Amino acid sequence: MSILCVIGARGGSEGLPGKNIRPVLGKPLIVWSIEQALRVKLIDRLIVSTDSPGIARIAQNAGADVPFLRPPALAAPDVGKFQVWKHALQAAEEYYDKRFDVLVDLDCTNPLRDPFDIERAIEQYFSIRTTREVDAVFSVCRARKNPYFNIVEKDEQGAMKISKSLKERIVCRQGAPDVYDHVASIYVLDREYVKKANYLFDGHAEGYDIGVEKSFDIDSELDAKIVEFLMKEKYGNGHES
Repeated sequence: MSILCVIGARGGSEGLPGKNIRPVLGKPLIVWSIEQALRVKLIDRLIVSTDSPGIARIAQNAGADVPFLRPPALAAPDVGKFQVWKHALQAAEEYYDKRFDVLVDLDCTNPLRDPFDIERAIEQYFSIRTTREVDAVFSVCRARKNPYFNIVEKDEQGAMKISKSLKERIVCRQGAPDVYDHVASIYVLDREYVKKANYLFDGHAEGYDIGVEKSFDIDSELDAKIVEFLMKEKYGNGHES
């Protein structure tokens, strides 16, 4: 099985301009993900999909391939990951003249993951395939809020109601069903699924529990402060990944 790893990093960012190359512990944010991927021996090729020549140069200097620049139409803020994956897979297979069986996507806004998380997610994908069909494995963590207990929404009259209800009223968090946050960090996807689907949940996708402490990604100034704090706790002021 040949594995292509893609790190997507468009030049524009509405929430936090320049976030993909924002310094974190003195290192551009995207470089953390590149260095993590380079330490995973299961990965055969590592590429960065970007529309930005500046990001491309930083990625190449960090050891990633940038065999193409992403078309502007795929760099808009309303473009979903699946369209980027489809383009990256096809462009990489044409460039390398090689078929890749699995696509691994790393979200460069989450530097808190470790290389062994990437390895375990890939291994989980292959392990599941020995017993049943699976299209994707992606990172999750136990949700800090639960829609059966303490997530609410407005009804038509404006009154707050529990988002999800069961026949029996849930009066404590421990009595609520387990729910998970979708963590933007690691995605392991079957090649044919990337080709035919348009949405992560179109098929059979299972979760890799990365843990709450690694679930934070950067999409705002507050996120950046939280992640920087956690990275300092993890690495001190060093630059190891």
